[in-house]
Amino acid sequence: MSSPAVTVSRDETLSEAARRMHGSHVGSVVVTVDGCASGMVTERDLLRATATGGDPTVIKVGEVMSSPVDTVTRHLPARVAMLQMRERGFRHVPVVDELDHVIGVISLRDLMRVADIALDTEIVEVPRGLKGVVVAETEVGDVRGREGFFHYRQYDATELARKSTFEDVWFLMFEGRLPTAQERAAFVAEASLLRTLPSAVAAVLPMLAGAVAPDTSLAALAGVLAMVGAVDGARPVLDLTPAERRRDALRLCALTPTVLCALHRLKMGEAPLTPRPDLGHAANYLWMLSGEVPDPELARAVETYLILTVDHGFNASTFTSRVITSTGASVPAAVAGALGALSGPLHGGAPSRALAALDEIGSPDRIDEWVRERIISGEKLMGFGHAVYRTEDPRSALLKEVAVSLGGPLVDFAQQVEQHVVAMLNELKPGRKLYANVEFYAGVVMDRCGLPRDMFTPTFALSRVVGWCANILEQAVDGKIIRPSARYVGPPPPQPIPPST
Repeated sequence: MSSPAVTVSRDETLSEAARRMHGSHVGSVVVTVDGCASGMVTERDLLRATATGGDPTVIKVGEVMSSPVDTVTRHLPARVAMLQMRERGFRHVPVVDELDHVIGVISLRDLMRVADIALDTEIVEVPRGLKGVVVAETEVGDVRGREGFFHYRQYDATELARKSTFEDVWFLMFEGRLPTAQERAAFVAEASLLRTLPSAVAAVLPMLAGAVAPDTSLAALAGVLAMVGAVDGARPVLDLTPAERRRDALRLCALTPTVLCALHRLKMGEAPLTPRPDLGHAANYLWMLSGEVPDPELARAVETYLILTVDHGFNASTFTSRVITSTGASVPAAVAGALGALSGPLHGGAPSRALAALDEIGSPDRIDEWVRERIISGEKLMGFGHAVYRTEDPRSALLKEVAVSLGGPLVDFAQQVEQHVVAMLNELKPGRKLYANVEFYAGVVMDRCGLPRDMFTPTFALSRVVGWCANILEQAVDGKIIRPSARYVGPPPPQPIPPST
């Protein structure tokens, strides 16, 4: 890359941009706001603007720049950067650090110069966290962060959440198509028969529920599902037919709400409830949790949330499930591993934390003070921002609609906080767009539907287990173990072993 990057502000003229390009012998300049890339101006942009008779001493950079602009990190492999630029038709891309500050520019010419080396290198350097690295092919779904769009199989996920039942989406994830009415009825009947725990496992639940510490429901769920796998005789996917793998996956998805509700009720000193085959997946979950048949509007609100969170690209837990599956391990083993990844607060714990932030603010008159303090101090605003989306999170937009339809003081307050956060960010961090993510309104909806906060992340898990299992079934067909490499950075070997003292 060329470093440091040649930069301009959006309010400078094209003449100034051209002068800097010429003086630095580069073909582009990066338009920055607070050190972050806001756009790009290339020689082609200059020619296009002046060819129509425009005055370069008057035209502002912001009028002709390409925006928004894609960026790459310094750790991205040259081969991956080249493919990305070729796919999107770019000749110059800003290079950013971990804080998204521009540190250089990579050009197609730079990449061509090192392409042979990058392609022939046996071990390829990749960015931390594998950001932007394609590790597999999938038909399960995809997330298009810059477009603010995600889909399950061939369908818009938000449209599915508006128009379909959870069972429809579950069938889609497993079978690759939406069911007919006859197929739906058969699938619901099949799943309903699998909701009941084996008696040997049900017998140990009271002891388990009394022994587990608070906020460990995911670990308890993983343990119970592993026990079910042992009792059911679940075997490695490597030794199973596709039909047998599907059977194991369907069993775990059907059992998850039963286990979660039983553990919760036992911790509260209440007896677990038997699943009701006459209720849908979401309504049955609320019934087993509270002992009351839910209001249809609340059941539908929870069902909408569940559909929106079934799958979301190769997130940490989904990737974990596929890595474990690639070893040929059983479906329960892969799901247990995914639950371990989801238990991390950076992945699955945000809905309750976002709601805790609303509690901490307390009243409308404290919003600006609270938000300002956290933005200035650089603290993470729980419920805002996303690792993939660079525009509004479509899941958040739909859950906001659901919350507004339910109404109530908490919903009104959440909308106020969202408006103030966006306004404050525009004031203090211009050019750094940050939107509410799915966790912000998820917490509001679940609270409004009567779910206790310690069940927010478990509720996420009972939805996501369907997505994990769809990925597990797909990965099992691949048959290739996932085995990346690591770069050793310790003391150089070999060193003499010191004598024992």
